[in-house]
Amino acid sequence: RKDNTTPTHVSNNTTMTKVVIVCTSATHLKGHPTGLWLEELATPYYSFKKAGFEVVVASPKGGPIPIDKNSIAGDFFTEAAKKFMHDADAYSLCSHSIALDTITKDDMDALYLAGGHGTCVDFIDNAVLKNLIESTYNDPTKVVAADCHGPIALAECVKSDGSPLVKDLNVTGFTDSEEDAVQLTSVVPFLVESRFVEQGAKFEKADDWHPKAVVDGKLVTGQNPQSSEACAAEVVKLLVTVE
Repeated sequence: RKDNTTPTHVSNNTTMTKVVIVCTSATHLKGHPTGLWLEELATPYYSFKKAGFEVVVASPKGGPIPIDKNSIAGDFFTEAAKKFMHDADAYSLCSHSIALDTITKDDMDALYLAGGHGTCVDFIDNAVLKNLIESTYNDPTKVVAADCHGPIALAECVKSDGSPLVKDLNVTGFTDSEEDAVQLTSVVPFLVESRFVEQGAKFEKADDWHPKAVVDGKLVTGQNPQSSEACAAEVVKLLVTVE
């Protein structure tokens, strides 16, 4: 029997549209237990599978992805998240994620950065992720997307001319008021909204905890966990257009 539970590379299937979803490997943020916010992986995963895409799950370290316990509690434990936890194929991808340093832009059609406060640890000061985002963004045939805290990685990236990647672009991400609401303003390395504005981005937002997805060219950003469905839907639209 062929064992497909421990993938070590991105497959070379060239017939399917391929999306790499990048998740955090971090379990703590300054002593605060954290990880992936499960909805932000589960929802896009099923959206992309429904569209007929191949989905690869990657992380900075590779291997098991830590899940923020709060994302599997109460109303935060969405139907998509529940389905994911009971889906052997999906959960296997989360348990055996591929290391980022084994992936290049040529392995995929879209790069999707999932959120969770763990990204505040290993999506910044990460040269491998920075280079992957920049090379993917600067390829006009590719799509880059990020939801909630996933966009924190974009703040460290630049365009081909050396200017901030988000400068003059319409974007969104976890807002300053949402960060304040979860009482982590003093814990995160910087506030996504404030940093994007400092970098010259045209930051858009909905009310706290309401869905908001923004598209500017081949860049898609989502505001919060509630935006995961809208963010993924915009990626699907762009990839179908590309095809």
